[in-house]
Amino acid sequence: MFRLYFMILLSVLLCATDLKIASYNVENLFDLKKDGAEYREYIPYRHNWNQKTLKKKLLNSAEVICDVNADIIGLQEVENEHVLKLLQKTLRKIGCHYKYLAITHKKNSAIQVALLSKIPIVNAKEIVVNRKLGFRPILEVKFMVDRQPFWVYVNHWKSKSSPESYRIRSAKALRDRLKALPKGSEYILLGDFNADYDEYLHIEKKHNNRDGRTGLNHILQTTDSSGKMVRVATLKPNYFFHYNLWLELPNYRRWSHNFYGDKEALDAILLPYTLFDGKGLEYVSHSFKVLKKSYLFHKKGYIYRWVYRNNRHLGKGYSDHLPVFATFSTNKPYRIVSLRAKKGTIEDLQKREVYLPLYLTKVKIFSISKNRAIIGKDGSKERIVIYGTKEMLKLGRSYDIMVYGRSFFKGRYEIVDFEIEKRYDTPFKLKD
Repeated sequence: MFRLYFMILLSVLLCATDLKIASYNVENLFDLKKDGAEYREYIPYRHNWNQKTLKKKLLNSAEVICDVNADIIGLQEVENEHVLKLLQKTLRKIGCHYKYLAITHKKNSAIQVALLSKIPIVNAKEIVVNRKLGFRPILEVKFMVDRQPFWVYVNHWKSKSSPESYRIRSAKALRDRLKALPKGSEYILLGDFNADYDEYLHIEKKHNNRDGRTGLNHILQTTDSSGKMVRVATLKPNYFFHYNLWLELPNYRRWSHNFYGDKEALDAILLPYTLFDGKGLEYVSHSFKVLKKSYLFHKKGYIYRWVYRNNRHLGKGYSDHLPVFATFSTNKPYRIVSLRAKKGTIEDLQKREVYLPLYLTKVKIFSISKNRAIIGKDGSKERIVIYGTKEMLKLGRSYDIMVYGRSFFKGRYEIVDFEIEKRYDTPFKLKD
């Protein structure tokens, strides 16, 4: 009788409900069993990696996960199922109960991808990218909500110290699996993709990648054939496009990892058209967030990662990544708003009421300072600041810019979400 009541209650809970789904790279969560594949720093009972420091690492990781308070959370850099269960147990002790779990099991691999869930898992499987050690499998986990299936894919692609071809291989394995799903399937792609949301703009410079193709932007198609970022309004049924939720935040806030001042959005959540089609599970507009609690940062402002110094674990810190999360619902249909752009001027952007997106033509870069630039038009005194440029613009050059968002700062509006539509770069001329 109790079992029947529980199943009825569970059915009600999973009908017309909200789900928070998250991703978190916990940074090297190892146990104290010597398996032979551990990183040198995590060999049990060396470098001060012992019961005390493991317990602290588990508690700190659990604190972050509990603060996120997701119903489903994908994890990266978990050594094995044993330490995942230790984390599950630690979470339960502090009042955050995740009854269900899944993890990959690649042999001789130091770390795996995993998932914790408060709702039942229907099944889980691994997508093999490559049998070689350098490639981590992708975790596929199937759920049912409101009697409809949806899938979560947990990723951890090769680091940026490797060529982009490695990440392209992971992207292709994931793409092939997604295209094998039933037509109209609902799924969520998340994890540490080791690629910025606009990786295609920087890939040639960083990786000597001549054709400029990236796994995230080109294989998973977060950009379209013209090279523009896929926005919600440009998603189409039966097209293999994905919307990167980082685009919901201003340019300067699009980061979850900070490596010596290089802020990047390595951790991401990507969604297909079916999460915006008004049916089944839907993304809740502007619910994408990054957990940036003060305790996750050092007093000097950088991310308070797990501290390993002078060949010794100090038993403090969290991770070098920040968690990302978003909310989904079965009773809040997403309303797609048209992105028909209008041509406009900098003067328009300083008005209280403005139509966005607004298309600015042939604006010139008059000054650049750190992560901001001042733009204007020759022959006009009107200027506006673009914040969050990330070396995208060059001093003295002219561009067509699509403005998607602005904010009010010190009595003036600033552009905080934009894309370059056209460049008017002066061609390089050889000396005689």
